Amino acid sequence: MIVDCHVNLWRPEHVRPAFARSTAFSRPGAVSPEADPETTYKAMAEVDRAIVFTLRYGDSAGIDGDDEVTIEAVKAYPDKFVGFAAVDPRRPDAMALLEKAIEDGGLKGVKFGPIYNGVSLLDPRMEPVYRYCVANNLPLTMHMGTTFAENAPVKLGMPTDVDEIAQRYPDLKMIMAHMAHPWCEECIVIARKRENVYCEVSALFYRPWQFWNTLIAAQEYRIAERDKIFWGTDFPFSNVRESIDGLRAINDQVEGTRLPRVSTETIEAIIHSNPFAHWWHGGLQL
Repeated sequence: MIVDCHVNLWRPEHVRPAFARSTAFSRPGAVSPEADPETTYKAMAEVDRAIVFTLRYGDSAGIDGDDEVTIEAVKAYPDKFVGFAAVDPRRPDAMALLEKAIEDGGLKGVKFGPIYNGVSLLDPRMEPVYRYCVANNLPLTMHMGTTFAENAPVKLGMPTDVDEIAQRYPDLKMIMAHMAHPWCEECIVIARKRENVYCEVSALFYRPWQFWNTLIAAQEYRIAERDKIFWGTDFPFSNVRESIDGLRAINDQVEGTRLPRVSTETIEAIIHSNPFAHWWHGGLQL
């Protein structure tokens, strides 16, 4: 089984002017503004399941989505999509929207981007989100790492606050997206020490030197063998085939050297990782 654990959804009306500015440094021609449910479903043809969510990052990344597009996608393609709710704790109705998305919309987890929303994981506005996730057995996927978006404080992308929240809420399953790049080793040591913390490799293959170093560190810290690292694309910023091929080709750049290799076991374990067995207490029945 192949599960894409990081898939973005939005409709054309959710795209704001900041989207063009925030993607100006992306790979030329690589990022499409189209991520509606039908387009996304077609893009996920090679995977068995995909975890999908919208973004509430209108003033930073330029996508101001709503959970209705995620609910619509799951209803249209229930055998493919599992939906997460998006939370922006700056909104006074943040918890009301979250409860509606979970309890009425049937979504199964929560997505949050501290760097994009300008809200630290340690901010008191996040406490109701953590309590709700724990009470309802909901994993929290977090955008960790940097971004080119202008209105996004870099320090809020650093993963060190995850350690404190994981200790404070040991029953909260937390997933650090993008291995918190470029702070990948910090991500790895936190995932190693906290049983309730995981990480994933979406949108890393196109920085192959950083990606290779990250996976070597994961092997050396022995988290690669502990069902701690999951695979995803970050669609539409990356697609399925290039993400799989990029991971399987990670050792090409060190061919002919005495540098260590990312093992085939590590590579295939990531590609075939199963978040549904680990991100929910007792697993998620599909």
